[in-house]
Amino acid sequence: MDDGTQDARGTHANPVPRPAVPRDAPATPPRPSRPPAAPGAHEQHPREGLAYGQLPDRRPGVAEWLDTPRPAAAPGIWRFGHRPPKAARTPDRLPSITIVGLLIPLVVALLVWSLWRQGALPYQWAPLKLFTPGDWWWGGTVSPKGMQGREAMVAYDGVFFAVLVYAVGRLGSWPDVVRHFVGRRPQPARALFAAAGALIALSLVFPGAFPGVGWDPLPVVDPVFSLIVLVSGGYGLFASQLFTDALYALITLLVVWPFARVGGWWAYARELAARRRAAADPAAPPVADLPRSQWPGLRHAGQYQAADLLAGEVAAGRMNDVDCARVERAWEAARREARPAAFTDTVLRQGAAAWTHPSGARDLPGRTVRHDLLEGQVRIGRWAGERTPRDYEGAGAALGTETLGTSLLLVGPPGSGKTRHVTGPVTEALTLQALTGGCAVVAVCAAGTPLGPDSAYDVVVRIGDPASVHDLDPYAGSDDPDEAAAFLAEALVGDLDTVGGRSAATALAQLLGPYRAVHGHFPPLPALRELLEGDPGALASLRAALSADEHAVMRRELDARMRQARSAADAGAALADRLALLDRPVFAEFFGAAGPGGRPFSLRAIAHHPLRVRVDLPERGHEEASRLITRLVLAQFHTVVRDTRRPHFACLVLDDATGAVTAESVRRVQGLRSQNAGVVLALRSVADVPEALHGPLLGAVGCRMALAGVTTWDGSRFAQAWGTEWVETKEVAEHTVFAHQPMTRAIHALRKLVTGRAVTTDAVTTRQVERERWSASQLAHEVPPGHAVLSLTGVRGEHAPPLLVDLRG
Repeated sequence: MDDGTQDARGTHANPVPRPAVPRDAPATPPRPSRPPAAPGAHEQHPREGLAYGQLPDRRPGVAEWLDTPRPAAAPGIWRFGHRPPKAARTPDRLPSITIVGLLIPLVVALLVWSLWRQGALPYQWAPLKLFTPGDWWWGGTVSPKGMQGREAMVAYDGVFFAVLVYAVGRLGSWPDVVRHFVGRRPQPARALFAAAGALIALSLVFPGAFPGVGWDPLPVVDPVFSLIVLVSGGYGLFASQLFTDALYALITLLVVWPFARVGGWWAYARELAARRRAAADPAAPPVADLPRSQWPGLRHAGQYQAADLLAGEVAAGRMNDVDCARVERAWEAARREARPAAFTDTVLRQGAAAWTHPSGARDLPGRTVRHDLLEGQVRIGRWAGERTPRDYEGAGAALGTETLGTSLLLVGPPGSGKTRHVTGPVTEALTLQALTGGCAVVAVCAAGTPLGPDSAYDVVVRIGDPASVHDLDPYAGSDDPDEAAAFLAEALVGDLDTVGGRSAATALAQLLGPYRAVHGHFPPLPALRELLEGDPGALASLRAALSADEHAVMRRELDARMRQARSAADAGAALADRLALLDRPVFAEFFGAAGPGGRPFSLRAIAHHPLRVRVDLPERGHEEASRLITRLVLAQFHTVVRDTRRPHFACLVLDDATGAVTAESVRRVQGLRSQNAGVVLALRSVADVPEALHGPLLGAVGCRMALAGVTTWDGSRFAQAWGTEWVETKEVAEHTVFAHQPMTRAIHALRKLVTGRAVTTDAVTTRQVERERWSASQLAHEVPPGHAVLSLTGVRGEHAPPLLVDLRG
């Protein structure tokens, strides 16, 4: 069985390529030479001088790795074992100004309320008479004529009382005092103090709380009733006992609600309910108290058998971090699709090997950096520098799928560590995540680039190497001539200003469609080159094969191409010249030219399977061909990831994106975020991209990284993309003090004679100024070797400002 890899294109929908192994290698996939362990929590180590896979094996057990806390953090922070900075400690004692601020507004409010009740405030009733009809009052007085005037006065008193309470609360320090004395207390004391306050407030609000007392309670209930009487026009509503009781209940809830928030009643009630459930079932410990190695999520859902089996596998060392992340992902999918029984059945039958990757691999042969597969992160260094915000101080720097989903552009000169510090770790992380079923990765690099051994990939395409197991399908398994013509035109002439992309795609489609109609597949590149050059024999032969009536449309397409061939505006000549770069003897057995015995790999497979693919470009002497192949892979990637139903993340890593960025690819990069995909573009300089695309490219990607050694010209592009920020500056100026009094002048003269300095005073000026976050000069001259400036954007819109990263930390 060949898994469909040797079938004709278009006859097998979703082929799964075999692992990439040499021709003389055994058919079984490579297995790790050591038992599975938890390779996700490596100790700090120097990466320089280590060959691939020589990471020191000083790792905790899988259970310890699972149980390590991963608190929520800002984008780009390594969450494994992260310790968020402690918040500023709340003082044990309130400052005196807080007590004074509480008492003074309270005393003033009591005085004002007393004067108000006595009617001693000037113009006290003017607003009431202004907003009420004049026939409610006796002329020249505030004496009410009837029911409306009396009820309006009661409601007016209630409104003034509410405004007075609000003003006292705003001017005083009541919220701070309440939080200090009540909010900081542990439960149940916090809830009890709040309940006592609520009872006191209710006793002051409702009338009849103090029988026999000569003073009225707080004006809350009577003003509400009076307002309802004025709105309804009478006392008819209060004839209903149900309405009256409901009104009393509503007032009670409004009075109690602030005390419930301060006392944390709802959270405390949920906590008591959880304790009661735990006490009713002593056999099941509380899920919140179980470590992650005991699979509390499964136990909470009632899948105790699966949880016990997986916990035993972890304890016995038969699971590694890849297995744990893979099972966690399968459980999330089963919970979304409401099929926990099928999940448990698979776990009970296969244990730690459940849902193993199609290659059979459960780990990489070696690792060079630290990974946290549960969070999908890879650590690339440590945040450093004086500008680092408090949340990032001392934290590790990490990249993950949530940031790579907005695409990453990194720029650094040769030797700055683009591959060693960024593209290598990112590719390794993506290949590990592919083993969990959560990612498909395609890495394009020059032959010999250290992006991992062949056994770490399912497919390795070595363009130009006769020993290559796989070939690259130039049409990406497409059966649509227009689609194939679009990305093939982008690859061939996307970087040319003299040939339009539409005209090139039209010329290709006019040949691909008729050829496929006759032969059942798209033409090999040599045949396509002949047709583009307008070879009379090739065109006539294809025209004769389209003589049947069912090919009338294709015959018309070919006739249009034959009329345009060799005209002044024809794009065929330029396409043929570019195609000649791939029609060389070194590529004779590639791009589908090997016939039925070849193994062409279609990039479309990554849209259906979590594959690990590496494309090795020709080593030397074929720079233009390498750039053309890179553009082809980028264009195909943009096409195949359009299917948003794909459950896994897809990422393309271009270790050298020189010449690959075109206007069309920049436009498509912006849409990858919504397609659960992303690209990583590494450049030696921004000048490797056409100047007109500098701004659009930096605006299209969400993550930008400038490594040490960039030029001021490159730095200016990043400085423009990162923008400016407001900073506070202080200027200190010394001014000589000139005295006008004789005695003062004499003292100043004596002081100058003794110290040798004139008497001066300092003038401090504080201003808010707008400055660049990182200037071009700072990026070019102040970034130390082994460091980079990195800004991040998450797929949900989270932002991390451009900060300095120590890539060796």
